[in-house]
Amino acid sequence: MSTPELHLQTLFQLNDAGRIVSTREPHASHGPAFTLVRSPKRCAWAVHAGVAHATARELNRLAQDEPPLSRLRDEPVHMSEYQTLIAGQVHSGPAFSFPPALPPPPAEVVAIWEERLLERHFQGWMEGEISAGRAPVMAVLDRGYPVSICFSARSSEAAAEAGVETAADYRARGLAATVTAAWAMAVKASSRVPLYSTDWSNTPSLGLARKLGLEPYAAAWSLSI
Repeated sequence: MSTPELHLQTLFQLNDAGRIVSTREPHASHGPAFTLVRSPKRCAWAVHAGVAHATARELNRLAQDEPPLSRLRDEPVHMSEYQTLIAGQVHSGPAFSFPPALPPPPAEVVAIWEERLLERHFQGWMEGEISAGRAPVMAVLDRGYPVSICFSARSSEAAAEAGVETAADYRARGLAATVTAAWAMAVKASSRVPLYSTDWSNTPSLGLARKLGLEPYAAAWSLSI
């Protein structure tokens, strides 16, 4: 089941106090200073471990007063107070869950385990990255090389967050939806929950969610510095 808490625990490495240490990926980044995830039933949030204790206490106090989400695009009630406490860049967008049943992947979708195969069309993959947390990586091939892939952008023992890339010359062919559905099935087969989230400004990603019939279950709002 997709919940705000699962979203936080999958995207971020949290310490014993529930504060963000880093993103949860093979080559981790700093992560946001503050993030708030709201669903119609509950709210979950986390403050980065590097934020001063006094500021963190005030952020926690305000977040505890946030009501559950009424409409998906509603801004946090205490948005202006958060921005006063942390003068960072705002990121916001919906979080989606996958339907219980997905169509079986076509035969041309395969699992990738070697980073060298990705080098032709995709940049930045390092040796050992797939086994370190990016698996499953599902792909459509052309001439033996992946041209559209869906992989675990963030991963935990309970869930994985989708990352999708399609080479420029192969876009607008429906390949992203095909590999994403196959990735979700592979994640479910590993007894984990597949998750999908994006920014409100990412029109292609929102379109992919609609094409797959994904259901929004929460909205995430964060401040990065």
